[in-house]
Amino acid sequence: MIRTVRTLLLGGLLLGSAYAAPRVGQHDGYTRLVFDLPAATTASSRVTGQSVTVTLGASLKAEQGPLSASGVTAYAVAGRTVTVTLARGHASAKVSVLPAGGGQGARLVIDVPSSAAAAAVPARPAATRSPVPAPVVRPAGTSVVRPRVVLDPGHGGTDPGMVSRWVTEEDVTLDVALRTRAELLKHGVDVVMTRSSDRHLSPDKKRDLAARSAMANNGQVSAFVSIHVNAASPSAQGIETYYFGQPLAGGNRSLAVLENGGGSVGLELTRQASSTAQKELGDILAQAKIAFSRQLAQKVQARLIAATGAVNRGVQTDAFYVIKNPTTPAILVELGFGSSPVEGPKLGSAAYREVLAQALARAILDFLNTK
Repeated sequence: MIRTVRTLLLGGLLLGSAYAAPRVGQHDGYTRLVFDLPAATTASSRVTGQSVTVTLGASLKAEQGPLSASGVTAYAVAGRTVTVTLARGHASAKVSVLPAGGGQGARLVIDVPSSAAAAAVPARPAATRSPVPAPVVRPAGTSVVRPRVVLDPGHGGTDPGMVSRWVTEEDVTLDVALRTRAELLKHGVDVVMTRSSDRHLSPDKKRDLAARSAMANNGQVSAFVSIHVNAASPSAQGIETYYFGQPLAGGNRSLAVLENGGGSVGLELTRQASSTAQKELGDILAQAKIAFSRQLAQKVQARLIAATGAVNRGVQTDAFYVIKNPTTPAILVELGFGSSPVEGPKLGSAAYREVLAQALARAILDFLNTK
């Protein structure tokens, strides 16, 4: 089995020599090896046979030795390569690089299931299984694994979203998503659609949003993009892009409530999402996901504004339920105001939707480092 993971945290800083011997911890269901790094760096990993091989962005001090913990038997560090030998019957591992924080420096973390049964779990769980939290992943264009993106056309089925004299949200979001998919496929990106027709995933709004979100957790997904159309007073115009977090001071709380289902359902889902946002403030992996989500949001916002000349409403944070749970970079983009006499007719135009889709696809390709 070969599994490639590529993680980039806080930029590729040059490393000098660093400590090489790992700290070993026994946890419920897995053994954790922690290699200290002087700074965050890139890391690509591969599991082949009984070995986990990690290639770092710079060299560490050469060292090797035996390991007596469950699931592992030895380690070796040689320049940029870290190799961990797995015990018989073990053939999987999870690799991540964590930035400095919480009183600790940057570190390479390798988690090995501590039982043969756990080691047999496939790298890509079946859709019927509960999604397993994974490290934040941002594959580079040179990865041997084709990058995969989840596109989420907002609303659909029993929930049409915003409706104006010019457009219905579910129609615009689906059309733009399909056009974006077509462009991404041309560049070798695998695309998963949460819906490809006028349908919902569940008549229950919470389950519908959770099912969309869960698609970003099955296998190696590089980004999750939820596409929406805004609504407000006729004078409101512009494009805005969100990543998950607490709303900015003076933010439009009603927007999150509306996109989370509206009414009492939207209020409750927004409350739950806000609670999650508060808890994630102290979680390192959550912060890494948020940092990458911010980068993706910035690229999407910049491309859309440059392509359309629309009013720039900026990149913001808010508690949208659909981007609460993904373990991959996740954003929600509002393509404009369907309620605007200026933007409504534009959003109803196939030519304008193509412009939006091309810009959105280009931003995603930029984020993936893909030509």
